[in-house]
Amino acid sequence: MVSARDLDPSASPLDYYGSELRRLRETSGLTQEALGSCIFVTGSLVGQVETTHRVPTRDFSERLDAALGTDGMFSRLVGLVLRSQLPSWFQQYAEMEARASYISTYQAQMVYGLLQTEEYARAVLATGMPNNLDDLLAARMERQRLLQRDRPPTVWVVLDEAALLRPIGDRSIMRSQLRHLLSFHERRWVQIQILPFAAGGHASLIGSFNMLRFEDEPELVYTEDLISGHMTANPDTVREGSLRYAHLQAAALSVEESAALIARVMEERYGEQSGSGGRALA
Repeated sequence: MVSARDLDPSASPLDYYGSELRRLRETSGLTQEALGSCIFVTGSLVGQVETTHRVPTRDFSERLDAALGTDGMFSRLVGLVLRSQLPSWFQQYAEMEARASYISTYQAQMVYGLLQTEEYARAVLATGMPNNLDDLLAARMERQRLLQRDRPPTVWVVLDEAALLRPIGDRSIMRSQLRHLLSFHERRWVQIQILPFAAGGHASLIGSFNMLRFEDEPELVYTEDLISGHMTANPDTVREGSLRYAHLQAAALSVEESAALIARVMEERYGEQSGSGGRALA
């Protein structure tokens, strides 16, 4: 078992976080129990974070900053800690995503990660049967903070109609998720279009993909397969991705029509009057 004294602060963001927590707590003359009392958690939880057996949350970090007077250090550090919990092959993409000024995505199977509710995201992540579900969920929620910036990136999302109709979790989770999508309708920097089944064959039957644009860096295309992700700035690939995305946007419903479809599916398929199996009543 790792002890606080055995931590190598340079080993990972989580190790650095734990060692700094221990150092600053001891400098303040506080036991784990005393600090836990100050931030309304158990001393055991403080010890688990110090020894990297638990990943800190943003709320935990903000309370630490207030209790230890660290001028937001842990609140800044927790983003790196949570990102480090993502699969290694996804971490570089998450770093680039956080720097992008324009994000466009086509999602064929599910709601885009940056627009997922916590309950929906938990249900999605659980399908991969991970051992660290809570940590992955916290990392996904942390990624979404880029939409709350003073100057957030422009995000353009094309969702296949299948993403609305495939029940992820129970009916209440889906209803909340679709209501969450509708909440973006008045935000100019987030635009959502639905690609309807009626569009038939389309430019990305091969699957989902993301494109990232930056102020002063080459544009990127990101795709995933069963076990990993692939990111490239190859000009030919970027050009092909841009062309395909333009065709998807042209085939999709308008933003207004898409919002109307989301609202209709939310009420007819996942409303309180729908059948127990999540299907709309005749």
